[in-house]
Amino acid sequence: MTMIKSMTGFGRCEVAEGARKITVEMKSVNHRYLDVSIKMPKKLNYFETAIRTELKNYIQRGKVDVFITYEDLTESNVCVKYNRELAAEYMKYLWQMSEDFSLDNDVRVSTLSRYPEVLTMEEQTVDEEELWQFLEKAVRGAAEAFVDTRIKEGENIKEDLLTKLNAMLDGVGFIEHRAPQIITEYKQKLKDKVKELLEDTQIDEARLLTEVTLFADKVCIDEELVRLRSHITTTADSLKEGGSIGRKLDFLAQEMNREANTILSKTTDLETSNRAIELKTEIEKIREQIQNIE
Repeated sequence: MTMIKSMTGFGRCEVAEGARKITVEMKSVNHRYLDVSIKMPKKLNYFETAIRTELKNYIQRGKVDVFITYEDLTESNVCVKYNRELAAEYMKYLWQMSEDFSLDNDVRVSTLSRYPEVLTMEEQTVDEEELWQFLEKAVRGAAEAFVDTRIKEGENIKEDLLTKLNAMLDGVGFIEHRAPQIITEYKQKLKDKVKELLEDTQIDEARLLTEVTLFADKVCIDEELVRLRSHITTTADSLKEGGSIGRKLDFLAQEMNREANTILSKTTDLETSNRAIELKTEIEKIREQIQNIE
C-alpha cells in the first residue's frame, strides 16, 4: 500500500562540514501540477537543474518554494594575482618620462600597486562535484522531511474522508430503502383521490396501474443510486490503495455530485430530498479536502 500525501508540507535540513554550512527549506501548497520555485545564492545557480531533477523523485504535484542558504567560513577562495610584466612596463615608461621632462621619479610601491591590472583579484575555481555532493545531501534531507509531513497530513485527510464516505453510504442506503415506499404511497394517494373525485368504489385498476407506472418511471433513481454507491466505494478503495490519486478522486467527486443532483431533481419526497441535500453537502466537503491530495 502506498501512502496518501497531502500537498501541504514543510521540510528543513542543515548540513555542516568544517566551516561550510548549507541550509535547505521547502514548503508547499495546492497546485494542479508541479511548480517549483528556488531561491538560492548565485554561487549555486549552476546546480538548479540538478536540484529540480532530484526534487521530482519526491514530489509529483504542488506549488513548492525552496530556499537555500550557503555559508563558507573557510579561507577566502579569492586570491590576489601580481602582474610583474605589466608593472615593469609601467616603470619603464615612468623612467622615460622622468628623463624626458627632467623630473624625479617619485613612484613608490604603494602607488604602483594601484595602477590598473598590476594587482588583480581572482576567484579560485570551485570543485563542483564536491560542492554538489554537499548540496545534494541537504536537498535530500529537506525533501525527506518534507515528504514525511505530507504523508502525516495525508493520512489524517484519508481517515476523515473514509469516515465521510461511510456516512454517505448510510444516506444512500436510506434512499434505496425509501424509494419503493414512495411508489406505494403514491399509489394509495392516487387511489384515494380517484375515489374522492368519483365518489365510487369502482376504480379502473388498469388505468390506475398505468398512472403509477408512469410516475414510477419519472421518479426512478435506481441507476443513479447504483452509480453513486459505486463511486463512493471506488473512492474509498482508492484511498486505501494510496499513491498519487488526487486527480482521480476529484473526477469521482464530480461524478458523485452529478448523481446526487439528479436524485434531488427527480424526488418528490421530502425525506429523500433532505437526504440528497445532505449527500450534496458531504460531497462538497469531500471535494474541498480532495483538492489537498497529491
